This record gives sequence, structure tokens and C-alpha cells, in this order.
Amino acid sequence: MKTAALHRTAAGPNWGPSWGRLLRALLMLTLCAIGMMGAARSADATFKDEELDQMLAPIALYPDSLLSQILMASTYPSDVKEAAAWSKAHPDEKGDAAVKQIETKPWEPSVQSLVAFPQVLAMMDANPGDVQRLGDAFLADPAHLMDRVQFMRKKAQEAGNLKANEQQKVTTQTENNKQVIIIEPTQPQTVYVPVYQPTVVYGSWWYPTYPPYYWAPPPYYYPGGAFVAGVVWGAAIVGIHNSLWGGYNWGHHSVDINVNRYNNINVSNRHITNNNNSFKHNPERRKDVPYRDAKSREQYGNKAQAAGGKDRDAFKGKDGQRDADRARAADTLKDRGADPVAGREKLQGADRDKAHQAVNKVDRGGADSRPTQRDTSASNRAANRGSSGGSNSHSGALSGVHDSGASRANASRGQASRGSMSQHSGGGGRPAGGGGRAGGGGGRHR
Repeated sequence: MKTAALHRTAAGPNWGPSWGRLLRALLMLTLCAIGMMGAARSADATFKDEELDQMLAPIALYPDSLLSQILMASTYPSDVKEAAAWSKAHPDEKGDAAVKQIETKPWEPSVQSLVAFPQVLAMMDANPGDVQRLGDAFLADPAHLMDRVQFMRKKAQEAGNLKANEQQKVTTQTENNKQVIIIEPTQPQTVYVPVYQPTVVYGSWWYPTYPPYYWAPPPYYYPGGAFVAGVVWGAAIVGIHNSLWGGYNWGHHSVDINVNRYNNINVSNRHITNNNNSFKHNPERRKDVPYRDAKSREQYGNKAQAAGGKDRDAFKGKDGQRDADRARAADTLKDRGADPVAGREKLQGADRDKAHQAVNKVDRGGADSRPTQRDTSASNRAANRGSSGGSNSHSGALSGVHDSGASRANASRGQASRGSMSQHSGGGGRPAGGGGRAGGGGGRHR
């Protein structure tokens, strides 16, 4: 027996089948938890290259200035929707003239600038999900997104479909020891907005499981357009002097702003200076659209909530606006001969005088408080109605209180009346004839 026990101890504990099942269950739970954490991290991570290329396909070959303003505007999906609605209602408005018409709108300047290009807003409005993803990607990692733009331009150039022509100027430059492809309008004041067939213009697509997005051209702005080498050109947008104020510093991965053009077109919103000419996202204009990744939520989310609270306070009048409106209204009435404040004070003063006079009468009594014959009669009638439960005259009751002599006289007459009624009815409360009604000291005496 002792040998067998020692053998079991040396071989290790005998866990049995139940312990094995428990260990397997714990292992499965651990693996599931790790999988869920990985899925959460994946959902919260920045976009993959195949996703970026997919969403950039329709616009990567736009002129630098227009592309930069589209990326900035895409971070404000609600403003884009409102601007697209305005543009749809004014389809023939374009260029700087259109931007000047909406300068009082509360939209971000990058969104306002796009009304100069109604076909761009029309395509963005038709693909709101793509636009929001584009804005999320730009906020999450602008440098990486800009690198993917250059990657796609190189692909199109290698395929022979990105060349200089009458619509655009294409050059290659070196910035910060890196070669980049620059696209600009051939004529600065005339801009063409191309539409691409991505699977043609970029060559064979390199991510078959992530096919490229395609923004179909609105027929109104591309009537009878035909694709040539994967590109169709719309009508020229002329009169562009200041509407294109965006641009890139490709070597330093920043979106820069042409200060002079910006300030010339954004007359009522000149907050850009030569020392502050890089794009900075404004979370107050994000409204209720959530941020996709943790970095953006941490960087902009609290500011957006604070802006929402500020808007709610303003709606409730906590910013003093309602008080200012009331003051202006009062001034207007005063100018017209009506002073509501003075009127209220006058009425309040009159009420106070009446109250003081009433109190003084009660306190003084004597000759000053003697009522006239008419007041005494009214007091008698009120007292009689009160004893039978029928009075509702506030002034009559107050007169009775003021004239103590009249009150005692009324009480004496009431007692005499009750005594007389008792004698005639044998002590009962009802007259012998039974036809009259007797209250407890209540009949009317003449």
C-alpha cells in the first residue's frame, strides 16, 4: 500500500476527466477573449492600404488643390450634405461667383469652396458612405493617405494614362528626398473635373477582393461624355480666381493653404495667417457624426461634445442672447412711446399704495374708518349672506371688518330675530306656518 501511494505521488496528481474538461473550457474562453480583443483592435485601427486605394480611386488624379479641398471637406459630412442640396437647387452656379453667394452659410470653408464645382458635390452627395470613410481615413493618418495618393498616381502614369494635356499639367518633383507627382490645371482660372474608370486608368487592379470605388458622373454636367483611356472630361469650370486655395506639402505630409486666395474668398472667415496656414480640423462642425478611430475620438471627440453643450446652452439662452433680444425689444417700444418697464413699476406702485391705505384704515379705526350709509348697507347684506353661506363679495366682507360698530349691531339684531322666532314656533327652529326658511340668525331684515 505504501509503495503504491508513493508511486502515485511520483507520477503526479490524478486530475481525472472532470479536471480535463474544465481546463479545456478555460482554454476556449481565453482564446475567445483574445479573438474578441483582436477584432476590437482591428475595427478601431486605421485603414489598410487596400481600403485606402479603394476609396481614393475616383479622386487620386484630381488637381492637387481640388483634391486637398475634397479631403478637408470630407471630414464634415453634414456640411457636405447641406452644400450639395444648395448646389442641386442652383445647378448653374459655379466658380467664385457661387462661393460668394453662400459666404454667410455656417459650413466650413473647405465645404463652401466646393460649390464652385457642383459636379464634385453631386458625386459626393451620391456616395455619402464613401465620403465619410474618406474623411475618417484623412483624419486618422493623413501622411499615410497622401503616400497612397502618390502610389496610385505612379500606377496611372506607368499605365500610360496620366499625362499632361490641355486640361491638366503633370510634373514630377523631388520633395524631402522623395519623388512626387504634381497635378495642376493647365490654366489656373479654368478647371476640368475628370471622371475615371479605375480598372482602366490604373491598369490591372492589384486588390481583387477590394475593387475600386467608382463615382458615376452626373449627366447634367457630363452630357454625352465618353471615356477615352479610362477618362471622361466634363465642361470647364471657369472664373476660378480664389476658390482653389488648398495644396500639399508632399515632402512634409501636410495640407497647406494659400493664405491670399483663402482670405480673398472667405471674407467673413479670415482666420488663416502665414504662420497658421495648415489644415486644422474643426470638431464643432462635425455635429453628430462620430469619429471612427480611438485617436480621432481622443483628439476631437471631447471638443465636439463641448461644442454641442455650448450649442445647447445658446439654444436655452445661457449665452445672454435672449436677454439682449429682450433689451432691444424694450428699447424699441420706448422709442415708440411705450415703456413696459415704467408701466410695470407704475402698476406695482399703485398696488402698494392701495395695500398701505387698507392697512392704515384697519389700524386707525374711529372716525376715519366709519363707512358711509351705502357702505354700511353693503356690509349688512354681505354679513347676512355670509351667515347663510352665500357671500362671494370680497369688498363687502372687508367693509364689515372695518366697521366694528355695524358688526355689533348686526349681531344684536340677529339675536333678537332668533328670540322672536323661538317664541312664535314654540322653541323650534322652523316657523309655525312651515312656509318660510329660517337660517341660524340669517334672514334678511328690512
